[in-house]
Amino acid sequence: MKRLLLVANPSASGFTGASLRDVEATLGEAYAVTTAWPNGPAESRQAAADAAAEGYSVVAAMGGDGVVHHVANGLAFTGTSLGVIPTGTTNVVARILGIPLKAKTAAARLVSGHRQLMSLAHIATESPLAARSEYAVFSLGMGLDADVVAMSDRRPTSKYYFASVTFAGIAANQVIRNYHSRPATMLVECAGERVHAASVLVQVHDPYTYWGRLPLRFTPDPGDGPTALVVERVSVPTAAGLAARSLLRGRIRKQRRTRVFREFEKLIVHAEPSSAFQADGELLGQAESVEITPAYDALSIIAPGRD
Repeated sequence: MKRLLLVANPSASGFTGASLRDVEATLGEAYAVTTAWPNGPAESRQAAADAAAEGYSVVAAMGGDGVVHHVANGLAFTGTSLGVIPTGTTNVVARILGIPLKAKTAAARLVSGHRQLMSLAHIATESPLAARSEYAVFSLGMGLDADVVAMSDRRPTSKYYFASVTFAGIAANQVIRNYHSRPATMLVECAGERVHAASVLVQVHDPYTYWGRLPLRFTPDPGDGPTALVVERVSVPTAAGLAARSLLRGRIRKQRRTRVFREFEKLIVHAEPSSAFQADGELLGQAESVEITPAYDALSIIAPGRD
């Protein structure tokens, strides 16, 4: 029987003991299931990497987008597939893949699902502490985007109960109080252009972000590679215009003080002073330089089948 490692995150907002038992029983119909309880992101990533090295067929991440991010990083460019059992708040990866948001139903769809390849974005950073290599599953950002994640991490109760409302409130507060008059301290190089920026946001897959259920689009139609939104100045009118245009089918190209790079092959951000950066809603630290490149077909996933 094929083996499956279930990486469980009991701190996810929708995780319960009953849902775990249902998921283990359902997955057990097709796999020999082992459940792991990693203590933090590093252990989640290592558990996934070890399972791939040991020949497991699937590593299923049961939790929110954070545990999915770290498991995906452990599985990138291996022969082991990622399965997603969503028990988080926004569950962006599950929405992108069309995975049911009820844990037991998601497990059943995993059992009947099929393998397919998914592209990621590779992030290489330079910082005063150390270089870092990371993969983003659906989004990454520097500037406003990362500051919103940092602030939300300091308000775990609000994040737990109100999710996208919390993110939206923090973003509005940051724009009004901190970004409205902030100069562009980053320089973006892409496709032979150099653009000054106060904030950079990259979508790996269209259209969702960790902001919530409403789709956020940078372009009217999804592309085959990552798309970057570069904002020179995050004023209140600019932020309001971006929000409206992105929710109305991504007509951001007409927005002043912004630049969209679609399906780029390399994008480099230089930050002075160093800037916080995030991937998939996970704050990853500070960096002076970030190089972003597409990693096509980097991850094997289990796309949902029918019950």
